[in-house]
Order: sequence, then structure tokens, then C-alpha cells
Amino acid sequence: MLSYFTWDVSDKIFEVTLFGYPIALRWYGFLFAVGFLIGQQILYYLFKKEGKPAKDVDALMMYGIIGTVIGARLGHYLFYEWEYLLKSPGGWFLDMIVPPYSGLASHGATIAILLALYFYSRKRPDQSFLWVVDRVVIPVSLGGAFIRLGNFMNSEIYGKVTSMPWGVMFVRETNPMLLPVEPRHPTQLYEAGWCIVILVITYFLWKFRRHVIPEGTITGVFLILLFTFRFLVEFLKNNQVSFENDLTLNMGQILSIPAVLVGIIILVIANKNNSAQKLENNGITVP
Repeated sequence: MLSYFTWDVSDKIFEVTLFGYPIALRWYGFLFAVGFLIGQQILYYLFKKEGKPAKDVDALMMYGIIGTVIGARLGHYLFYEWEYLLKSPGGWFLDMIVPPYSGLASHGATIAILLALYFYSRKRPDQSFLWVVDRVVIPVSLGGAFIRLGNFMNSEIYGKVTSMPWGVMFVRETNPMLLPVEPRHPTQLYEAGWCIVILVITYFLWKFRRHVIPEGTITGVFLILLFTFRFLVEFLKNNQVSFENDLTLNMGQILSIPAVLVGIIILVIANKNNSAQKLENNGITVP
């Protein structure tokens, strides 16, 4: 019995030549788009259940797409290839917004999405910032799963060598630093599976507890669960860039720590404000 799986799947769904130029539909881009489309349908459902207009979802998606692409790309350069920004002060901008995207940083996307949602909520007094984020993180969890499946199809961002029976031989490895090809942890699948777990938890919090939990609770839980797991799974991953070899913790772990702390702070503040509101409703003044 084999003690590993062999993965030798092309990153392209199909490729055609048009006017002499090869055009390919790749799994990563396809799954990225599918994540957004399904996420939009989830938001339609959530907003309909809470009596919000469907047109708000369309506007929200536009903010989210712009925030995701710009944040993930800019975050990749700032966190992993910051020297490229200095060498090419003009060229990096086009590289950032024009596909195909050669690198996306989830931490950068998180920051940019939060900023985009803040600007969205400012124009809608009936939808506070935390109310909006509490709803958006539900489809974002699913989107994260699709993105990691895209990484798996690309044979990238996987883990260290393992003897576990679910180890995967990524035959299409092209990085000479990781040769020869050996069974490795499929960390993309670990993260995709955990994103599905977060999707279930955040959805059930919304469905059964949204009327009693303070705004920001779902957001706080999302950040803590997502980035705690990200911190832990990084121990199984290969470093993405060479400078991480000189660090005690890699960049993914360093960036995950403040994300978890932000989640904890949001939970603390949300519950403190909720307790104060309950006291005021009972006629007790809170200093």
C-alpha cells in the first residue's frame, strides 16, 4: 500500500490559441471567481432574511472585490517582496492590479477588506461597520476554502516532507530548493477544511444567536479561529521567501499574531459595550 498520494494535475482547465496567443483558464482563477459568486448568493440570502435591499449586496461585493484584489496584491509586495517596490516604483502598480496574479497575501486582503467595509458602512446608517463585517466573514470563510483549493490545484504553498499516509507527492514542483520531489503535508487542504469549519460556526452564530450576541462577536470569533490555525499550520509549511529562513517565526505567523489580538480586542469591547447597554436599559448609569 502506498504511503502517499501522487498529485500530477495541470493547473490549467483548458488552453486554446487565439490569434497566435495562448489563452488558458486556470483552476486558481476559476475557483477564485466561484468563491466570489457563491459568496454573493450567500449575502443575498443573509440580507433578505434581515430585510436589507439586494442592491446593497451588489455595492458591498464591489467594495469587497476591490479590497480583496488590491489588499492581497499590495500585501504580498509589502510582506514578501518589499524590495520590488523600491526597484520598480512604477511598474509594480500594474503588476498589482492586472492578472494573472503571481502572489496574494491573505493578511493584506483582510486589512483592505476591513477598510473597504468601513467606507461602505459610512454611507448606510442602518448598517454599522461591525454589523456588516459580521455578515461578510461568513462567505469570506467559504472564499478562503476555494482559494486554498486553487493553491492545491497549482501545486503550491504546501508543507514540509512527511511520512504520514496522507502525504502528497506534488510532481509538478518547479522550485529547485524543494527538489527532489517527496511526500509533503497538503497544508492547502488543511486550511481549506478549517475554512469550512469556520463557515459552519459563523453561520450558526448568525442564524441562532445574532439577536442576542453583540455586534462584532462573529467577526472576533472569525479572526481568532482563522489566524490561530494559520499560525499553527505555518509550522508545517515551507518558507515562501528566502529571508524567512533567518526568522524564528515566518511572515505568516508574525502577521497572524496581531490578527488574533484584534479578534480578542473586538470580542472584549463588544461584550463590554453590550453589558453597559444592558445596565443603561435597566436604569443604571455607566460612567
